[in-house]
Amino acid sequence: MTTAARRAEIDRTTSESRVHVRVDLDGTGRAQVSTGVPFFEHMLTALAKHSAIDLDVEASGDVHIDVHHTVEDTSIVIGQALREALGEKRGIRRYGFASVPLDEALAECTVDVSGRPYFVHTGEPEGQQYHLIGGHFTGSMTSHSLESIAFHAGLTVHLELRRGRDPHHIVEAQYKAFARALRDAVEPDPRVTDVPSTKGAL
Repeated sequence: MTTAARRAEIDRTTSESRVHVRVDLDGTGRAQVSTGVPFFEHMLTALAKHSAIDLDVEASGDVHIDVHHTVEDTSIVIGQALREALGEKRGIRRYGFASVPLDEALAECTVDVSGRPYFVHTGEPEGQQYHLIGGHFTGSMTSHSLESIAFHAGLTVHLELRRGRDPHHIVEAQYKAFARALRDAVEPDPRVTDVPSTKGAL
């Protein structure tokens, strides 16, 4: 079982955004998030709460043009911070699965802390990608944000919306399913002391 502190802090600055992220994998789900994109902040707060990962995010970007750059860059840095905090991945469960309802919506997510980035996303109803949620966040950003986290954290993620009607519920159920699956996958396993792979590395 791992006992080392599993924390990371990363900054990223481009011509489009400035992002600061701090994570603690062994936290309680505390979140302090500021991005200039209110609905995205709501989703990141849910991600922290349901993964039990402490998450601090301070981001600013060219949201007067579009929220795309800020959401994308923030997600990239969250992924990088997760990867750094995981270290060699010794003693983790590695795999996680969650099925999460939100009223009429139901999302299922499987996570493998594999070191091999892959993202499969299915099930959203046609037109969901065009919905503007909270006045800023388009439905297409759900997939883009979670894929960016997965790729930069080195995760294999299969995310499926089983059903859903309300655009807000559809997005939130998926973030929460990802969070719960991630929580299980990164959690220390008391029966494992090494890297949970026959290759000896992830």
